[in-house]
Amino acid sequence: MEQRFNERRSQIRIGDAVRPLSVSRCLFSDNRQLTTNNRQPTTEMNEIINKVANSSLEVFDLEDFYPSGIRTQIDVAQWLEEGFLLKEKDFREVLKNHDWSQYQNHFVAIHCSTDAILPAWATILVTVHLQPFAKKIILGKKEEIDIILYSEILNQIDYSIYSDKPVILKGCSKKPVPESAYIFAIQNLQKVAKSVMFGEACSAVPLFKAPK
Repeated sequence: MEQRFNERRSQIRIGDAVRPLSVSRCLFSDNRQLTTNNRQPTTEMNEIINKVANSSLEVFDLEDFYPSGIRTQIDVAQWLEEGFLLKEKDFREVLKNHDWSQYQNHFVAIHCSTDAILPAWATILVTVHLQPFAKKIILGKKEEIDIILYSEILNQIDYSIYSDKPVILKGCSKKPVPESAYIFAIQNLQKVAKSVMFGEACSAVPLFKAPK
């Protein structure tokens, strides 16, 4: 009986030693197949990029128009009594003593974070102090700065280079391009382009095609 037990234990050890080898071969085979499969999309992508480069397709990238600079938000509530009550004398005094030079070349949004009812001249007076230093001043939140900037920039572009050409409105962006900028862009492109697509050359979604 003891001999049978020893033989059985020997068989188990041998089986345990063999199984990992079988598994590792499967993994190697899968990885090798995966590596082979991964090469194909890269080749296809290069072919697409080459075709785009050699075609008349124009890429309209909103990142190219992104204005560099610091975006700053000024909350008027900080100068109100308990965040709600504006006392004109105190308000004027605190604005007079504020260091406005810290906003040099900033894009600035003026807003009030509370439900305080402000006289119209309050934010105008803040603007008067800001004007010698800030690049741009708007009434609203910081997120609205880029919307207004893009609205102005895109209305000043010469779109004639896109005339009668297929255009891709590039979708992927590393910079915080506001969604409204795409709305501004398509309105202008639609007036001149032969067609407009959205996204990337490898996966573009058709948006517009000029009638023949």
